[in-house]
Amino acid sequence: MTERVKPKRRYDSPRRREQAAVTRLEILDAAQRLFERDGYVATTMAAIAAEARVALKTVYVAFETKSGVLRALWNQRLRAGAEDVPIAQHPWYREVLQEPDPDRQLRLNARNSREGKLRVAALAEVIRSAAPLDPDIQALWTRIGDEYHANQRAIVQSLSDKQALHPDLDLEGATDILWTLNHPNTWQLLVRERGWTPERYERWSAQTAIAQLLTPQGSPQRQPRRHRS
Repeated sequence: MTERVKPKRRYDSPRRREQAAVTRLEILDAAQRLFERDGYVATTMAAIAAEARVALKTVYVAFETKSGVLRALWNQRLRAGAEDVPIAQHPWYREVLQEPDPDRQLRLNARNSREGKLRVAALAEVIRSAAPLDPDIQALWTRIGDEYHANQRAIVQSLSDKQALHPDLDLEGATDILWTLNHPNTWQLLVRERGWTPERYERWSAQTAIAQLLTPQGSPQRQPRRHRS
């Protein structure tokens, strides 16, 4: 009589999932150090495993490919840990869209841009540099640019809805301006290469956006509404 072998039960628990999440973050931290120090091409999966002090198999199981590591790292850093939450759903982005005052709206956007670039600017440069060498990274870089453009367009649309957009600009032109001001390449040029402080970048970005995008201060659209007595 043949004995039936019971299938092994998959062991799972909150503690196990927590440990897996910790290990994942350790791998991402290690990968970021190597990517930013040595570049994407020179960094191997084996080097990431060694830096994170985990088995090579663990890295492959978690991310499958080196481009998968970089993609996960970008999503994790850009979204401040909330990898699966679209930027449009983050409270700090919603705050910008819901701000009624156009000037303050653009200042909030510049603040968010500074805070975000402090987290991801060096990583964005790794991705930009590697994009011509790897189709997966090229696709990631294209997606990053598209997402930046879409997020800035939503802000410009809200300015237009308030009748605060400069009359000489259409949505596309205004979006291009705001996208350029907040693009990682602009931060790279001014902060990393020209030595601007992050605070100076924020002030310049806000002031330039206000000057370029909004209706002139004296125009009827920018005058405060008066309540009829």
